[in-house]
Amino acid sequence: MYEQGVIRPPSEASSLLVRVTRNCPWNQCIFCPAYKGTTFSRRTVEEVKKDIDSMAVEYSGYANMIKSAFLQDADSLVLKTADLLEILTYLRERFPALDRITSYARSTTLKRKSVEDLKQLKDAGLTRIHVGMESGSEKVLKMIKKGITPEDIIAGGRNVVSAGISLSEYIMPGVGGKAFSEEHAKETARLLNVIEPDFIRVRTFAMHPQSPMQALVKDGTFVPMTDEEIVAEIRLLVSSLNEMRSYFSCADFSLNLLMHVDGRLDEKKGYMLEELDKFLSLTKEQKQAYSLLRRSSYMQYPIDVVYNDELMKQILPEIERLEKKDEDGFNKYIKTLMSYQLPQPQTDEWK
Repeated sequence: MYEQGVIRPPSEASSLLVRVTRNCPWNQCIFCPAYKGTTFSRRTVEEVKKDIDSMAVEYSGYANMIKSAFLQDADSLVLKTADLLEILTYLRERFPALDRITSYARSTTLKRKSVEDLKQLKDAGLTRIHVGMESGSEKVLKMIKKGITPEDIIAGGRNVVSAGISLSEYIMPGVGGKAFSEEHAKETARLLNVIEPDFIRVRTFAMHPQSPMQALVKDGTFVPMTDEEIVAEIRLLVSSLNEMRSYFSCADFSLNLLMHVDGRLDEKKGYMLEELDKFLSLTKEQKQAYSLLRRSSYMQYPIDVVYNDELMKQILPEIERLEKKDEDGFNKYIKTLMSYQLPQPQTDEWK
């Protein structure tokens, strides 16, 4: 048998999952439920090798079809470089068809890793690093207890880029709330323009019912944003990004309302701004109808779907019912639907 962690990036859905650490070494972010109730630990090289051996036996019949692997959990690069090199080398020996090996890492960890260490990891087979940036705003980072600074984000990101490893930065529209929305968008764009990552992956914020952020909502410190407001924030972000080679990705995460806003900034920035504007130009009822359609399923829909009169006749009565049910009833319902897609904390006492 072998261990596996609870999450991995959507882009690693078909990857071999190799657990080299358990859980998250920081685990204080108040928006993230994934590792709450767990303790972080480093696995030994021998433990990991035994897991790789078990996987090699289990997948022996089609090992040559396994092309990618992901190193779990939340910050695998906290291991010593020498240990990671040994694991990467052994993994490629047992699964010689691998052409991509990726991992999560925190910006502070990447800041501490030298470019030379990262180059060694690249030579050993590490091809991409996924980083949860969330925001470029120092105020937002402090509010959500991310445990990093904008300077950490830039330093860590530039180290990865300098080493020639593909960098995927994750950003979270809406996590700053209404008060910090403009700053959140502009500062996030500013940092991304400096780093120029290979991927900018959009992860629209949704609040878990047990999140400590619920207390911020009650005391008025945090005011959640509607779908319309988040689209406007993304529009400001995209307009502030340079036309660089980075791939701006909404398509790989179902909590993103406009999943088709997706493409390289040097090729499709204009198109993406047009699509964002197309949504923002809809009537209130059309925006609500589109949100309800998207949040009620995992399907993608073109914005033009709201021009279907028959469909609108079916949807509008439900919107009216939700609006009458409670103050701000529609938006509350949308937020509830979004929360269903979040991972669950491994404790009932997340505080």
